[in-house]
Amino acid sequence: METVKDYFGSLVFDDRVMKATLSDKVYASLKKTIDEGTELDIGVAHAVAIAMKDWAVSKGATHFTHWFQPLTGITAEKHDSFITPSPDGGVIMEFSGKELIKGEPDASSFPSGGLRATFEARGYTAWDPTSYAFIKGKTLCIPTAFCSYGGHALDKKTPLLRSMEALNKQALRILRLFGNDTVKRVTSSVGPEQEYFLVTKEMYEQRPDLRYTGRTLFGAKPPKGQEMDDHYFGVIKPRVAAYMEELNSELWKLGILAKTEHNEVAPAQHELAPIYATTNIATDHNQLTMEIMQKVAAKHGLVCLLHEKPFAGVNGSGKHNNWSIATDSGQNLLSPGATPYENAQFLLFLCAVMKAVDDYQDLLRISVATAGNDHRLGANEAPPAVVSIFLGDELNAVLEAIENNTPYEGTEKKQMKLGADVLPKFNRDTTDRNRTSPFAFTGNKFEFRMLGSSNSIACANIMLNTAVAESLRIYADRLECVEDFETALHEMIRKTIKDHKHIIFNGNGYDESWIREATERRGLLNYRTTADAVPHILDRKNVDMLTSHGVFTEAEIKSRYEITLENYCKTIVIEANTMVDMVKTQILPAVSAYALELARTSAAKKALDSTLVCDYETDLVRKLSVLSDRIYADAAAVESSVLSVTAAEDIGAEAALIRDKVLTSMGELRVACDEAETLTAKSYWPYPTYADLLFSVQ
Repeated sequence: METVKDYFGSLVFDDRVMKATLSDKVYASLKKTIDEGTELDIGVAHAVAIAMKDWAVSKGATHFTHWFQPLTGITAEKHDSFITPSPDGGVIMEFSGKELIKGEPDASSFPSGGLRATFEARGYTAWDPTSYAFIKGKTLCIPTAFCSYGGHALDKKTPLLRSMEALNKQALRILRLFGNDTVKRVTSSVGPEQEYFLVTKEMYEQRPDLRYTGRTLFGAKPPKGQEMDDHYFGVIKPRVAAYMEELNSELWKLGILAKTEHNEVAPAQHELAPIYATTNIATDHNQLTMEIMQKVAAKHGLVCLLHEKPFAGVNGSGKHNNWSIATDSGQNLLSPGATPYENAQFLLFLCAVMKAVDDYQDLLRISVATAGNDHRLGANEAPPAVVSIFLGDELNAVLEAIENNTPYEGTEKKQMKLGADVLPKFNRDTTDRNRTSPFAFTGNKFEFRMLGSSNSIACANIMLNTAVAESLRIYADRLECVEDFETALHEMIRKTIKDHKHIIFNGNGYDESWIREATERRGLLNYRTTADAVPHILDRKNVDMLTSHGVFTEAEIKSRYEITLENYCKTIVIEANTMVDMVKTQILPAVSAYALELARTSAAKKALDSTLVCDYETDLVRKLSVLSDRIYADAAAVESSVLSVTAAEDIGAEAALIRDKVLTSMGELRVACDEAETLTAKSYWPYPTYADLLFSVQ
C-alpha cells in the first residue's frame, strides 16, 4: 500500500530529483544560486531545463508554463507544448535553458497602475530558482517573477524577493556585530493558516451574490448560528472529511506541507494550516493551496468560499501569517531561549520588530486592505483595524526591567495539576495566547492575524520584511560606529522599549475602550477601511523607506496605490450592481407575489364570513407592502450612489465616495431585504437561506 511518504512531493522537481538527474557540477552551481543568491549560469540553466523536461515528460506532462503572480491577487499561466517538429514529419520534445529562464507573456491586460500604456503589451517572466517547479495536470509549472518591458515589477513575487534580500542584508550586519561570521544567509519563514467555508454547489449556483462576488449580499440571521460553540474543533462531518482527505493528498503530491485541519468557529467553516516554509515558497504554496481547495471542492459537489466575510453575523475567514527569521544554520533569531533577559541578540531582534510595527503600522494595515477584509476586521474573532503587539507576561516583564534598569526576577514555571493522577503533569507556558491581537508573539514567532483569507501573503510579508530590515539598518548604522558595543547595545534596546512601548497591548482587542485608548491616548492609527488606509502608502516616510531598500521604485509604489483602490472600487460596484439586479428580478417579485397570495386568502376568508377580521393576512400584507416600497426606493438609492461615483476626479475621490455613499446605501438596502425574508414564506423566497447554506453539508 502506497503511503504519504511514498508520494509526497512526487509532482515536484525538488532537491531529491535534482540530485538524481543533474551532474554534480550543475547541481552544486544551482544550489549555490538557491542558497546564496549567486548569479545563475546560462549553461547550468540549459542543463537544468533538459533534466526538468525529461522528468516532467516521464510524469505525463506535455506543456510547460511560466507560473506567476500578477497584481490581480491570483496566479497566471500561459501553456506552451514541448513539441518541436522533426524532419521526418513527427515531433521531438524540447525545452531549452532560454525557455526556462525567460518567457514573454502578453502583459497588456494585467493591472499596471499606470506603469505602462495599454498598447505596450510586452512583459517578461523570469525563473525563480529558489522555488521548485511542479506539475499541475499535464503542465510543468515554473515559478517566475513578472516585469514590464521597462523593467517595472508587475507582480507580487519580485518585491517579495527584494524584501527578503533587504532583510538578509541588514540581519547579517547585526549578526556580524555579535561576532557571528559563519552565517551566510538570513531568511524569513512563514506558516499561513488558511480559513475557508464549504457550501453545496447546488445552493451556491442559486445565489447570484455568491457567484459574482464571493459573499452573500443578503441573508437574514438563522435561528442558530455559532452561539453554542459546537462546531469549533467538532467531529468533522463525513462529506467534509472526504474533501479534506483528497485535499491533503493533492497538496502533499505538490510538496505542500499541509499539517493541521479542523472545524472553525462558524458553521460550515474550516481551517488548514501548513508547516513553515521560506517566505517566497510559502507564498507560492498558499496560492496553490487556495486553487486546489476550490478544485477539489468541485469534485465533491461543494464550493470552497475564500471570501473574508461570506456570511454576516458569524466569523469571517482570516489567514494567520506566522512569521519568523532564521539563519542558514537553523538558528531562530526570534527564539528567546531559556533566559531571554540575558539573550541580547534576541532582544535586539525583538526590538527591531517592535520598532518596525510601530513605525510602519500604516504599511501593515495597507498590506491587508481589501473590500472583503474591511467587513471582517474588528468583529467575530478578527483583530481590530488598530495595529498593536501582544508580547505576553514574561517578555513584558523583561522589557519593563530593562527600561527601568531594575533586576529581572523571572517568571516561575508552574506545573499544571489537572486533579486526576492518571493525567500527565507538565509545565504551563509562561504566557497565554491572545487571539484578539493583530500581531502576537507566540513563543518563537509572530502571528500577524490581520490578513484576509483570500489575500496573497506576499503583500504582508513584503512590508514586514522591509520594515524590520529598516529597523536593523538603523541599529547597524549606529552600533558599527561605537567603541563600547555592550553599553551602546543596552542603551539602544532600552531606548527602543521606551519609544515604542505604546504599541504593546496584552489585553482584549475587542474591547471598545481599547480602541479609544489606542487612538486618543497612545496615538495609534485606526484606518477602518481600505479607502482610509491605502492613500498613506504615498506618505513620504513610506516611499523613502521602501525605495531605500530597493523593494519598490517610487513608480511601483504609485502603481500599487492605483491598483489597490481600483480593485476596491470595482469590487464594491460589482456588489452594488448585483444587489440591485437580485432585488429587481427576484426579491421584489417574490415579495409582491406572496403579498398578493395573502390578499387573495384574506378576500376569500371574508367572502365566506363577512364578519372575519383576517388580522394575520391583512397585517402581513400591510407590512410587506411598506417593505416593498422601501426596498424599491433603497435599490434606486444604490443605483444613484453608483452613478455618483463616475463624477469623481481621481481614484482616491472615487474610493471615498464608494466608502461614504455606496456602502451606506447598500447597507440600508440589505436591512430592508433581510426583514422581508423573515416575513416571506420559504416557498416564495427565491434564494437558499443562511440556514440552508450553513447547515447543508453533512
